[in-house]
Amino acid sequence: MSWGTELWDQFDNLSLHTQKGIEFLERYGHFIRDRCAIEVEYATKLRRLVKSYQPKKKEEEDYQYSHCRAFKLELNEVNDQAGQREIIAENLQGNVLRELNILVKDFKEDRKKHLQEGARLMANLVGQIGNLERARKAYEKAFREAERALENYQRADADLNLSRAEVEKQRMNMTVKTQQSEEAKTEYANQLQKTNEMQTLHYHTAMPEVFQHLQELDEKRIKNMRNYMMKSVEIERAVAPIIAQCLEGIEKAADEINEKEDTRLVIERYKSGFQPPGDFPFEDLSVAKSYDSNSQLSQPVMQPIHNHLTVKGTVSGGKMKKRVGIFGIFSSNKNNVPGYGDGAKEDCSDLPPNQRKKRLQQRLDEIQAKIQQETATRDGLMKMKGVYEQNPALGDPMSIEGQLNQSSNKLDKLGAEFTKFQGYLEEAMRAGVSLSSPSQAPRKPTSNGSATRPLSSRRSSHSGGEESLSRSASDSSVSNANANQPVHKKSAPGTPQPTHGSTNSPESGLGASRTSLPGSGGEEYYVDEVDAQPPLGTCRALYPFDATSEGSIPMYDGEELYMIELDQGDGWTRVRRISQPIEGFVPTSYIECHLFNT
Repeated sequence: MSWGTELWDQFDNLSLHTQKGIEFLERYGHFIRDRCAIEVEYATKLRRLVKSYQPKKKEEEDYQYSHCRAFKLELNEVNDQAGQREIIAENLQGNVLRELNILVKDFKEDRKKHLQEGARLMANLVGQIGNLERARKAYEKAFREAERALENYQRADADLNLSRAEVEKQRMNMTVKTQQSEEAKTEYANQLQKTNEMQTLHYHTAMPEVFQHLQELDEKRIKNMRNYMMKSVEIERAVAPIIAQCLEGIEKAADEINEKEDTRLVIERYKSGFQPPGDFPFEDLSVAKSYDSNSQLSQPVMQPIHNHLTVKGTVSGGKMKKRVGIFGIFSSNKNNVPGYGDGAKEDCSDLPPNQRKKRLQQRLDEIQAKIQQETATRDGLMKMKGVYEQNPALGDPMSIEGQLNQSSNKLDKLGAEFTKFQGYLEEAMRAGVSLSSPSQAPRKPTSNGSATRPLSSRRSSHSGGEESLSRSASDSSVSNANANQPVHKKSAPGTPQPTHGSTNSPESGLGASRTSLPGSGGEEYYVDEVDAQPPLGTCRALYPFDATSEGSIPMYDGEELYMIELDQGDGWTRVRRISQPIEGFVPTSYIECHLFNT
């Protein structure tokens, strides 16, 4: 089928149709352009969304859980999908939109050229038809005039009254008009033949050729639109496997979510290592009343003042806060190490047992990574030095010597630090195995069964705490003096070192007798019956404490006790029960102290 044959008389309609076709192709180009903009905007918004939900630095610790890691993987996959949308937009813009715009421009130029050719042919045909019409009218006019001239001549010739000259005049006029009619007839015949030839050429050759060009142009437009639609599909299909992989990655990340493992990680992260508090002991108020009466006779009336001797630790927070010296003046900072936080200790002894082991293991891993990195650096320097020794032209081997010495020194320091923290970790592990309560027993009894603190030191504490303050200051100064000495292993977190007194003091067994608390499982506590010194103040238990060895006494949360001897810098305070004349040591960080006014 051909437009030139079937639509030989539809030039104007074909002109309008081709114009609409090119406009439609141009509209499809606008669709591709707008789609590219949407794809780019979509990718940009996806990236912005991913960025806004990326974990902050303070949230990175939470991403140890499987569901958090899965969400982070999903963010990465969505970010990859955004990249694929950008690729789609880029390929559509480069491979479809650019070519389509060029094609639309070419189509417009070709259509204009073909229509101009068709208009010229139409104008020529119309002009020739006009010439034919004018020739016909001239022939018709000449023919009419020749007829009238013939009639006039015949009338004149028949009229006997006219002279021969007048008759000859009419004959000459008839002859001229007849000749003019014949000439007009000939011209008309020529114009008719020419017009018919031109019309035949116009409708059978020239215009069908123009229509054929317009038909090819329109078919090319339609074909290219189909190709561009297919190319758009291919462009999107090319990234479909990658998008499918992204979706599979999200699905795989979701499959890796393990609620049981996350529960275990929560336990591991927040477990303190302490044991739940034991039962509350029975308080015999009659004994406490009798003891209070005796105590009031042996000392003046004193009003308690609220003065915290230590900073309270918080078990629920998972950390024991930094302890300060008595009244904040004799504090020692030998354990304050840069890089371990404000007031944090190098051996992490201020943390609960489980958290301490975890933190020490993290520190060991960090040191191990630094050792591996420094070892690789040293090996590279060694290889470089060997190359320089084999080929001195490449460099001086001695220039590497200084870097090797520096690297060796770093490795030695890292090795020493690794050994030190390994010792801390081993100590924490041992303490964790032997620990069955929030803190270890503070003291060991002497060979004769008394508490580790000599009685002489206990007697010297009744003067209102002045000697204890001086001893605390002395201990702090000694601690500062020994800060540069080799680090010794410390006990489990929250468990002070048992450094009070001497285990072989000659006075350690004087006047000491043993008694057993009801409900304590037969465990014995030591009571000074010879010299029951007056209390320095009272204290209240902030947390329950279960004594597991000799020298310490248990207490329950909120229990009121007498404070017999202040903390001498080892983290333990000597107390006496109000209900029973039983003395022992408890962790200072577990109590809130109130001194009597002297």
